Amino acid sequence: MPTPSPRILVRAPQADAVTAWRQYGWRAAPDPAALDREHEAFCRVLEESGATVTVGRTPVPGDPDAIYVRDPVLIAPGGVIALRPGKEGRREEPAAVSADIARLGVPSLSVMPPPATAEGGDMFFLDAATLLVGRSYRTNDEGVRFLAATLPGVELIAFDLPHLEGADEVLHLMSLISPVDVDLAVVYPPLMPVRCMQLLARRGVRLVEVPPEEFATMGPNVLAVGPRVAVVREGSPVTRRRLEAAGVEVRAYVGEDLSGKGDGGPTCLTLPLDPLA
Repeated sequence: MPTPSPRILVRAPQADAVTAWRQYGWRAAPDPAALDREHEAFCRVLEESGATVTVGRTPVPGDPDAIYVRDPVLIAPGGVIALRPGKEGRREEPAAVSADIARLGVPSLSVMPPPATAEGGDMFFLDAATLLVGRSYRTNDEGVRFLAATLPGVELIAFDLPHLEGADEVLHLMSLISPVDVDLAVVYPPLMPVRCMQLLARRGVRLVEVPPEEFATMGPNVLAVGPRVAVVREGSPVTRRRLEAAGVEVRAYVGEDLSGKGDGGPTCLTLPLDPLA
C-alpha cells in the first residue's frame, strides 16, 4: 500500500437528506443533531491523528449516503476517476465530489460511462502499480474493464466478493480488508477471497484478523492516516487490541448514527486525496 495520505476530503451531513433514510436502506432513522455532532467529532479525531481535513460543500440534495465520500470516485495516478455507483440513488455524487476535488487542484482523469458501475469502497491500491478491485453487487464487469483500460500502467486484480446478505446489503471489498501500512492490513478472513489472501501472503503483508463478533461492528473498516496510525469506530475492542499489539497507534470515534445506521465506517467517510504519494 502507498503511504497513507495526510490530506483527506470529507462531506458533512445534510439535514434535508435525513428524511430519505428508508429509501437509501439505512438501518434506522438518524438524528440530525447526532449526525452533525458525531461528524464534527470524527473530523477532530482525523486532525488529531495528523490529517489535514477539507469539507466538501457541493450539495447532493436528498441523498444521505453523500457523507460516504469514498465511493463516488477513485484517486488514481494522473488524477481522479469519477465512478458510476451501483446504487442508483448515488449517481449524482461523482460530479459533486469531483467538483470539490477540482477546487483542491486535483485534475480529472476520466468519467465512467454506463452500463459500467463501480464504487470506491470496492477498490484500493496495494502499491502504486497494483489496484485491487472487488467484483460485487455495486461494481460490475464493465466497471472493472473500464478501470483497467483507463489505467494501462496499473495492474488491476479483481476478486469476486461473497453474496452474504444479497444485493440490498452493502458489502464492499473494504468491508473485509483495510491496509494500515505497506506491510500490514486488517482483514476478516471468513469472507475474504482466497486469491486475495494468497496475494497478500506472497507480498509479505502481515494480517490483523477481526474476530467474528466484531465484523458487524465494522472491525475490518480501519482508516490509515499515517503509517501505523489508524482511526477506528468504537465498538471493536479485540480488533483494537490486536492493532495496538502490531504497533499501530489507534484513535477511535463514536459513530452510532454516523456509521452504524448507514453502514459506513471511517474508510467510507473519507477520501484520501493523494494515496499514491
